[in-house]
Amino acid sequence: MMAPTESPIIHLASRGISPVILLIGLYVFFHGHYSPGGGFQGGVLLAAAILLLRLSLGTSLSQPIMPSWITLRLSALGALIFAGIGLVAVLFGGNFLDYHFLPMPWLDPAYLRYYGILMIEVGVTITVMTTLVSIYDDLLGC
Repeated sequence: MMAPTESPIIHLASRGISPVILLIGLYVFFHGHYSPGGGFQGGVLLAAAILLLRLSLGTSLSQPIMPSWITLRLSALGALIFAGIGLVAVLFGGNFLDYHFLPMPWLDPAYLRYYGILMIEVGVTITVMTTLVSIYDDLLGC
């Protein structure tokens, strides 16, 4: 376990900066289709916001934000989302991650690709964020 820092300036700054980093991470994630960024970069920023709180407040205060048992399950869920989307396309006659073969016939092919990429990015974001937090927690012994 890591003890929190005693500096009120660091406490205040980390509590003020973490929500901003979370918003930037969500922005990078959602605009990954149209501009540089996406799942990996958004996941790293979301993890950075959580780790900033872990570093400044200590693990005893920041652990309830995202406990270790949740990070492991969410990491597996993100990988399952990624693999699941790819395997669904294979089961319906396409290649792995061929979004055109996703079983949503009511959607235009362009929208199939859009939603397919979005679901993949959700899986990647969840996996990257929770894996980085898990690595930090394991190195710290939480």
